[in-house]
Amino acid sequence: MTATATTVDEPDQLEPQAVPAPRGSALVRRLVPAAVAALSGVLLYVSFPPRTLWWLAPPAFAVFAWTLRGRSWKAGLGLGYLFGLGFLLPLLVWTGVEVGPGPWLALVAVEAIYIALVGAGITFLSRLPGWPLWAAALWIAGEAARARAPFGGFPWGKIAFGQADGVFLPLAAVGGTPVLGFGVVLCGFGLYEIVRLAVERRGTGVLHRGAAVVALLGVAVPVVGALAARVLVSDKAEDGTATVALIQGNVPRAGLDFNAQRRAVLDHHVRETERLAAEVKAGKKPRPDLVLWPENSSDIDPYANADARYVIDSAAKAIGAPVSVGAVVERDGKLYNEQVLWDPAKGPVDTYDKRQVQPFGEYLPLRPLLGAINKNWTSMVRQDFSRGTEPGVFKMNGTGVGLVTCYEAAFDWAVRSTVTDGAQIISVPSNNATFDRSEMTYQQLAMSRVRAVEHSRTVTVPVTSGVSAVIMPDGRITQKTGMFVADSLVQKVPLRSSETPATKLGVLPETILVLLAAGGLGWAAATALRSRRNTAG
Repeated sequence: MTATATTVDEPDQLEPQAVPAPRGSALVRRLVPAAVAALSGVLLYVSFPPRTLWWLAPPAFAVFAWTLRGRSWKAGLGLGYLFGLGFLLPLLVWTGVEVGPGPWLALVAVEAIYIALVGAGITFLSRLPGWPLWAAALWIAGEAARARAPFGGFPWGKIAFGQADGVFLPLAAVGGTPVLGFGVVLCGFGLYEIVRLAVERRGTGVLHRGAAVVALLGVAVPVVGALAARVLVSDKAEDGTATVALIQGNVPRAGLDFNAQRRAVLDHHVRETERLAAEVKAGKKPRPDLVLWPENSSDIDPYANADARYVIDSAAKAIGAPVSVGAVVERDGKLYNEQVLWDPAKGPVDTYDKRQVQPFGEYLPLRPLLGAINKNWTSMVRQDFSRGTEPGVFKMNGTGVGLVTCYEAAFDWAVRSTVTDGAQIISVPSNNATFDRSEMTYQQLAMSRVRAVEHSRTVTVPVTSGVSAVIMPDGRITQKTGMFVADSLVQKVPLRSSETPATKLGVLPETILVLLAAGGLGWAAATALRSRRNTAG
């Protein structure tokens, strides 16, 4: 006789199921989930660029869910912190390339607190029917908080930024990085729930049908949604095309000391632009409509230094096209990380000042306190950069080029504002020479690929030392340079002006997910309170 499984319409998940006590000592019982939480964080890190193992992200969240379900909030806090350390320690190791392990470890220690709080929250939410939905929303709420505080936030490590090669990528066009990240995390938690219910059914013969449906939907909806969202991804030119040139002049040597060689860096970019001009004149390459230099390509202020102005002007005249020059400019006693639009006939005609400046890199928060602790820290950032206030869209031979300088590419609002202000293509001028050959360059390049799909725009990435790249609106890299070589890229790219749902909706999808997470936590708290009252009664 064959046993038949019993199905239950309503999942009995308001209380955590008992977790069988593992064999062995109390120490082992604590160490096993702790080790698994940390290793699942490492697994999530491995899913990020420069590797193309994007598909490891859902299993990483599935394993993380196993460590949290049915545990106390205190255990969730600790396990979440370990998951955060396993993920962020290797992901952000590049932050200590030139300044040592202290800042790297401090950054990770702070950022992992957000993930710890999410872990604690998931232990409450795992008691609810349909908990994968609430838990995935809570993860995005944690990312939203991390992207805003402290010191303006640090969005590096958003789950969306690890999905540039994945099937989920088109979700970015639906609702930006929050919807893309939500889909990946929901898939992971749904995957765990499917396995858990299958094991439970095998052991008890009981299947909670409602829970099974929710779990299956948690996996299926993100995948099907991403496949359907592919209709939003297009490389079709809507406003004609433009031939763009990216200049990578290279630096004399990597590291922080390249800043002491400012004139050499400028000369390298002038030389590479003039070399490209010679190839254009010889018919070897097409004539560009616009030329893009990277961030810090002229750390010599061209407004205050006649020699810098002269060589930049000479390069612009040689190529015969407007050039966007990354310059460090002092104005009214304030320092700006600026892009300067250089016309070959008129000279500088427009500027964009970087709005999201990098804490501890471009300005030093808590300067008096840090100076009292270690004077070396204050000497590294002698003068704080000031923030710009307006989005930058240069009109370059009729093409609207949106400027998003380096670190700004990690911030949703900074990229979106250029598109809503009229950008037909996006440029992300960057300077990664400080970080040598670390993974930072590839992580940032992946961000730009996600932004291309999010807003359906060509994205160009001119970098001082590489990797410079041209990215199509569907996220494909069509050309790229090597690292620490002088090179240029020239390509005809489509110009687009239509807006994706993500562009139109802006912060709304993220807000909805944050409210969903808050609603889930409120429901869980009310359920727990009611249970205590019933027990007391």
